[in-house]
Amino acid sequence: MADPATYRPRPGEIPTSPGVYRFRDEHGRVIYVGKAKNLRARLANYFQDVANLHHRTATMVTTAASVEWTVVGTEVEALALEYTWIKEFDPRFNVKYRDDKSYPYLAVTLGEEFPRAQVMRGAKRRGTRYFGPYGHAWAIRETLDLLLRVFPVRTCSTGVFRRAQQSGRPCLLGYIDKCSAPCVGRVSADEHRALVEDFCDFMAGDTARFVRRLEARMAEAAQAMEYEQAARLRDDIQALLRATEKNAVVLTDGTDADVFAMVGDELEAAVQVFHVRGGRIRGQRGWVVEKVEDLTDADLVEHLLQQVYGAVDETAQAGGPEARDAVPREVLVPVLPTDVEQVGAWLHGLRGSRVDLRVPQRGDKRELAETVRKNAEHALALHRTRRAGDLTTRSQALREIQEALGLDAAPLRIECYDISTTQGTHQVASMVVFEDGAARKNEYRHFAIRGAEGDGARDDTEAMHEVITRRFRRYLAERSESPDVESDFHDDEPPRSGEVGADVSADRRRFAYPPHLVVVDGGPPQVAAARRALDELGIDDVALCGLAKRLEEVWLPHDPYPVILPRSSEGLYLMQRLRDEAHRFAITYHRSKRGRAMTVSALDGVPGLGPKRQAALLKAFGSVKKLRQADVAEIAAVPGMGPKSAQAVLDALAPAPGTAAEPGTAAAPGGPAPGTAAASAPDDLAS
Repeated sequence: MADPATYRPRPGEIPTSPGVYRFRDEHGRVIYVGKAKNLRARLANYFQDVANLHHRTATMVTTAASVEWTVVGTEVEALALEYTWIKEFDPRFNVKYRDDKSYPYLAVTLGEEFPRAQVMRGAKRRGTRYFGPYGHAWAIRETLDLLLRVFPVRTCSTGVFRRAQQSGRPCLLGYIDKCSAPCVGRVSADEHRALVEDFCDFMAGDTARFVRRLEARMAEAAQAMEYEQAARLRDDIQALLRATEKNAVVLTDGTDADVFAMVGDELEAAVQVFHVRGGRIRGQRGWVVEKVEDLTDADLVEHLLQQVYGAVDETAQAGGPEARDAVPREVLVPVLPTDVEQVGAWLHGLRGSRVDLRVPQRGDKRELAETVRKNAEHALALHRTRRAGDLTTRSQALREIQEALGLDAAPLRIECYDISTTQGTHQVASMVVFEDGAARKNEYRHFAIRGAEGDGARDDTEAMHEVITRRFRRYLAERSESPDVESDFHDDEPPRSGEVGADVSADRRRFAYPPHLVVVDGGPPQVAAARRALDELGIDDVALCGLAKRLEEVWLPHDPYPVILPRSSEGLYLMQRLRDEAHRFAITYHRSKRGRAMTVSALDGVPGLGPKRQAALLKAFGSVKKLRQADVAEIAAVPGMGPKSAQAVLDALAPAPGTAAEPGTAAAPGGPAPGTAAASAPDDLAS
C-alpha cells in the first residue's frame, strides 16, 4: 500500500482548467480515470486524510503510485476523452457496464460497394448502420425475410457473392425475387444502394411513406387492369404492415426515445433500456454493473450514457443518419446526470440537433419508465439467482466464508436473523436458513418480540438478544429430547457406521441441530447482543458474525476491526443474499402483523367465534352496533350459531361496568378485544 503523500503533486503544478486525470500503480498500469471541471480542485479531494475518504476511494489512492492529467478545451471534450481512456485502459477502479448478454443487431454495411443486410453481434464497425438491439437473432431474420419482398437488398456473404459474379448465376434468393442480384448485373451499384437507403429509412421508422407509395402503385395497377401486379403489391403492403406490427405502440405521439432505468444496491446495479422509435419499441438492452467507485446514482447515469453513446462517436459521423438512429430526440433517465448541461451538449454534438435529456414525470412516458424499471429489477434478481444456483459458485462461496472467518470447516448450515419494527411497535424478527448455499424456505421462522415486560424490546439489540435466546433455548430442549442427534455423542463415543433399527425416525427435530454459522443483520452492537445470548446458554460451538449494510462489513465478536471481503467475492454475495432474504421475510411478517392490528374487530375476542361465523353475523345484522342491540334468539337464528354462542357474543359486546363506550366501537388497533384478556404467547418460536 502506497502513501498518497509520496506521489502527491504540488498544488501549483496542477492547472485549474478542465481535463482528464489518470492514476497509475507501481507497475505503470492505469487503475482509474476521471474528469474534472477544475483539475486542481478535483485532485485535491484525493489527497486528504485517507481516513476521511470512502473505503473504495481510499483503496484506490493507496494502490496508486502516481497521477497524471491532460488539459482539454471544454468540459464536453473532457467527457469524450474520459470515455476513450476508460475503453482503452480498462481501469480496475472504474465502473464498467457489461452487457448481460451479447445482443444481435440488424446491420447494413454501407461502407461496401454493394451493401449487405445481416445479423451482427459484438463491437460496432465504422461505416455500418445498426438497427436494434433485438432480443433474439431469429426476430431479425424473420423481419428481414418479410422486408426482402419490398426491399430485395443483398444478404449473402462475400464468398457467395464472388462465386455468383464468377459463374454469372445468382443464388437462390435471386431466383425467388428476394434479392435484386447485383452480383450478376440485374441492377447497378447505384440502383442497389438506392434500395438499401430505402430499406434503412423504413427501419429507422419512416414506414408510412413506403406504405402510401405501394398503395398508390396498387391503385394504378388495378385501374390499368394489371391485377396480378396489384395482387403482388397488396402482398408487399401486408408484409410491411406485419413487419411494423411486431412491435407494439407504446408512445402514441410517435416519439423517438431511449428510456433508461436502474435498480441496485451497494455493490452492483442492473440497468435496462428500451429503444423506442416512432412510438414503437425497436429493441431492449440490459447491463449489470459492479460499483467499484464511490458514485451516486447521478454519476452512474452519466457513466452509462458515456458508454451507450460513446461508441456512436467512434463509428458514426456526427449528425449523420447512423448517429441520429443511435441518439434519439429524447433520452429519459431515472435521475439526471451530475453534469447535465455538459452531457446534453455532448449528445447534441453527436446527433447534430437538440437532445432532450430529462426524467419523465407523468403520462405514458412515466408509465413506460416504470415498466423498464421492473425489467431492471427482474434482471438483477435473475443475475443473483444464477450466481446462487450454480453449485460450483455456492461451494466457492462457502469456502471463502470459511477462510475469511477462520472457521474449521465450511458453514454448510447458515442462519440469518433480522429485526423489523416501526418506531418500536409491532416488533418482529425473522430467521432464514441456507444449507449448502441454497435457501431452505420450509425452515424459515418468524418471531414476535415480547420484551422483558411483555410490551416489546427497548431497542434492536435487546430484540436480537431475545430472538437468539429463544431459538437456542429451543435447540437445547429439542437436543435433549432427540437421542439420534450428533451433538449428543461424546468425544469418546464417535458416530459409528452400521445397521440401525426400523424404528429410528427419519424426520428429526429440526431445531435439535445447531447451525454452523449465525449471521445477524447489523454491526458490533447486534453481534455483541447475540454473543451474550449464546454465552448465557453455554453455547460455544456456533460461529457468529454480523453483516453491516453500509459498507458490507463483516463483524466478529470481540474484534475491533471488521473483516472486509473482496468486492467480487462469492462469499460476500452469499451473505448479502442471506441478509436480504432475512430482511424480506421480516418485512413481510411485520406488514402482515401491522395490517391485522389495524383491522381488529370487537368480535375477535369471542371464544369459539371464527372468521366464517363472524362474517355470517355481520351479513345478517349489517354492523356490530345492530348486533349489540339484538337478543339471544335473533343471534342464535343465524346459520352456524346456537344459544350458547349467541350469549357469548352478547357478553363480549357488552360494555364494561363504569364505561360509556359507544355501541359498536371496535377494539383499539393492536390491543385486546373488549371483554377479553390479552392472549398469552408461547415461550418458544412463533410459527
